[in-house]
Parts: sequence; structure tokens; C-alpha cells
Amino acid sequence: MRNIFLFIRRYFNFIVFLVLQGFCIYLIVHYNRYHNARASVYMNEVTGRVNEQYTKLDDFFALKKKNLELQRQNERLLNLMKENFAIPDTSTKVVTDSIPYDTLGHHRKWAYQAAKVVSNSVSTQNNFIVLGRGTAQQVKKDEGVIDANNGVIGIVTDVSENYAVVMSLLHKDSRINAILKNDPQGGGTIIWDGKEPNYLSMINVRKSVKVAKGDTVFTSGITTTFPYGLMIGTVEEVMPEKSTNNYIIKIKSTANFYNLQYVYAIENYQREEINKLVEKAKTKINN
Repeated sequence: MRNIFLFIRRYFNFIVFLVLQGFCIYLIVHYNRYHNARASVYMNEVTGRVNEQYTKLDDFFALKKKNLELQRQNERLLNLMKENFAIPDTSTKVVTDSIPYDTLGHHRKWAYQAAKVVSNSVSTQNNFIVLGRGTAQQVKKDEGVIDANNGVIGIVTDVSENYAVVMSLLHKDSRINAILKNDPQGGGTIIWDGKEPNYLSMINVRKSVKVAKGDTVFTSGITTTFPYGLMIGTVEEVMPEKSTNNYIIKIKSTANFYNLQYVYAIENYQREEINKLVEKAKTKINN
């Protein structure tokens, strides 16, 4: 309190000057139409700028909520895509299928589940991604994982009650079947050479395949992990493999592995039935 009185005493004349100056400005603006109009315009400009900055600040703090809303909306839209449904073959026998279906009778095959990335690595030879969603939230082992732009990220390899571990495409043991958009016969395998994150290699591609820089590479759909047509990346360079009659294709990944925040795990509703058939076939062969 003593310091306040000392401050007022020291700057008393200046404070009085400011008060009188403000009072004079008030009288001029209040009793003069021109100055009143000019002051109103100026105050509106100042108020508008203050409100604009406040809105920007408010939008910044609301980003987390908006991201969650967009995530839920994307999850809903992905699950409505027609590619996620398949029409069962009922030409010889009518059966009752428990798999959910839409109003047109298309049985659901794929379902997307949003998940937040808890941790992610890109700098080792064996990179993994941890998701904040596990068995308690319906995530299962061997499910494919994509980012918000439908870019392939990896495959779930282990699941606990509330978390899931994903083997990233940036892993020396990662193998994904892929095809070229401009030549569907040009299939190959996506691997990572351990050198550059966000750059992959497509191997076992025949030299008879038509491929050029900028061509799109996406999932082949021949496994139970990923639907057909999900983006893996674009062709950066085509190199002949010396010891074989194949190409090695350098690919820039669609997913940005440096900046993964929200992803989608893909559940195949028909996986269990397919796997049972395959195991049954293997058992017959072994016997």
C-alpha cells in the first residue's frame, strides 16, 4: 500500500494530466457529431479486432474437441462406405447370417474403429505404434490400421485390455501385398529397407509391368487384413533388380509416420470363418 501512495505522489501531475486529457476527449466526442461518428468507427474497428483475436484463441483451445468430433464423424462415414459390405452367394441355399447388414441386404464385411496413437517410433529397424484402444474397445489381433487419409500404417500384432501394438510398415519384418493402380496385374510386396521413414520398397514386381513415377500403389485385397484399394503410396523411382527379372520400386508412403495422432483399426467380420476354412484345408493336407 505504501508503494502505491509513493507512486501516486511521484507521478501525480502526470496522472492528473491523463485524467484531464481523457475528460477533454470525452467532451469533444460527446458534443461533436463528426468526432462522435469518427470515434464510433474507430471503436467498432478496435472491438472487431479484439473479438477476432478472442475467437482465434477460443478456436485454438477448442481444437481437441473438434478433432474428436471429426474423428467420430470419419469413423461413421468410413463404416457407411459400400466397399465395406458384400452380398453373400445365396444361389444354392438360403441361410441366415448374423453379420450386420444394410437396408439393401448387403452384409457388412469391414468395420472401422477410431483410436488415438499413444506412442510411435520411426528411428529404429523395428518400429511399433501403440494405440489407446484394446480388447475392451473391440480391437483384435491381425487387424489392419490406416491413418485419417486412408493411408496404410501397419497391422495389429498384440492386444491388451486397453491398448494395442501395431507393427508399423517401418519394420524389417513387415510384409504387405500391393498392386499398381495403372496395371492391376502388377502385384508385389511392400517392405521397408530401414533407411528413410516415409519411403518404402515394392519388390517382386515383374519387368513386364507398366509402371512410372507418380503411379498409385494400394492394397490388393487378397488377404483378410485390408480391404481392396487402400492407399499405400506413390511411385518415386523404378529400378531394375540385377539378379532377377523384376523391378524394385521406391514408394513414398501416403501416411506421414512422423505425425500420427488418430488412426483407424479395420475389423474383418468374415476373418474367423475364412481362417477356419483355411485351417481345415491344411489339416486335410497334413493327414
